[in-house]
Amino acid sequence: MQSTLSKADTARSKKIVKVLDDAFAPLIRKAPAAFRTKFRKMASDPHSFYRGSAALFFADMTTREDPFANAEARRIWIHGDLHVENFGTYLNSSGLMVFDVNDFDEAYLGNFTWDLQRFVASLALVGWQKALPEHEIRRLIGRYVRSYLAQVDVYADVENDEDFALRIDNTSGAVNDALRAARARRRADLLVQATEEQDGQRVFRDGPGVRRLGAKERAKVVSAFERYLGTIPEDKRYDRALFYELHDIVGRSGFGIGSAGLPAYSLLVEGYNQALDNDVVLSMKQANVPALSRFVDRKTVESYFENEGHRTMVSQRALQVHTDPLLGYTEIDGTGFVVSEVSPYEVDLDWDNLTEPDDIAEVVDYLGRATAKIHCASDEDSDQDLVEFQVEDAIVASVRGRRREFITWLQDFGVEYADTVHTDYALFVDAFRENKIGVSAI
Repeated sequence: MQSTLSKADTARSKKIVKVLDDAFAPLIRKAPAAFRTKFRKMASDPHSFYRGSAALFFADMTTREDPFANAEARRIWIHGDLHVENFGTYLNSSGLMVFDVNDFDEAYLGNFTWDLQRFVASLALVGWQKALPEHEIRRLIGRYVRSYLAQVDVYADVENDEDFALRIDNTSGAVNDALRAARARRRADLLVQATEEQDGQRVFRDGPGVRRLGAKERAKVVSAFERYLGTIPEDKRYDRALFYELHDIVGRSGFGIGSAGLPAYSLLVEGYNQALDNDVVLSMKQANVPALSRFVDRKTVESYFENEGHRTMVSQRALQVHTDPLLGYTEIDGTGFVVSEVSPYEVDLDWDNLTEPDDIAEVVDYLGRATAKIHCASDEDSDQDLVEFQVEDAIVASVRGRRREFITWLQDFGVEYADTVHTDYALFVDAFRENKIGVSAI
């Protein structure tokens, strides 16, 4: 039964439909079934909707005044989709197990405040799901922002940006649990799950989400793989006589909410030696247009990149220290793809058992420091020169003398925008049920 909406809700519903249509229409036409799944996942709860609707967030943020970001702090590398579930572990190129921000598909140049705003609204939504009172949610947001600012100060005071990392030896609680779980994993277990032996060589297992390629498509992917090898930094390349020998390729489906409808492939290559338990699985995934780029002047930025795969690679190296040595990019039929290792050592932060405010407070303290790290530090092989100033100095200058006001501003925003998301979520579910989103394809 269709409800009667107020004029304000009717206008907001139209905006939601338009923004999602503009963001996803081409992909919806190519993969309507994938987007039915994506939208139904978004319809499961307000935070899932928020995760899948970064375009709507930036449609709102780019029309608001920002009282804190100065001229330089309005043009730094930002994550672009910073929510509570985009943190986890990875094994960096120096061999350290690190807890950090992950998933850089939406990275772009923008206000440093946008990452913080997106995160605190996400934190408020999760706090609501855990039935935390508003004063506790505000306290958690304050803890996150203070931790962020304290770590920015550290970067402003020291010359070596690469020293800081969240590791097993300097963390506790849920973050330390994730790091220890990651360290206990084995490459061989990933290979057993995804592959099988045939004639003394590993190949991918057939199964749900796995698609065998025809000869023409396979030849395109092989050519794209050869082009990708040339994008790996010279000092991160392994011995080509052994590493990178291609054993198998399959098409993939079933990625997360943000990657619905994007073509992807898995590639199995010879690894660190000829032992069967050292083969390496690579992901070659079409890179999407970042949500933020739809709402800002992107002429200067876009001219810098060959394609979206190149943009994703450059931005990850700009945001992450000692990044994946196999990270690179390529193209297929003129469309950019990003290539990276499918690592067995990636463990996401588990929010299910985080129920008490004090336990969450310890976690958000680490997340604030990790956020500062991506803004202020970059990989030693980052070759980008779009941001040529010291980001930490720009952020410090933006909040100088107004830190308490800045914290309150983000606390107010997080609570207020979480309320907006709850309303938007209900409007989205109604619009999707009434077949108003992507109606011609879905």
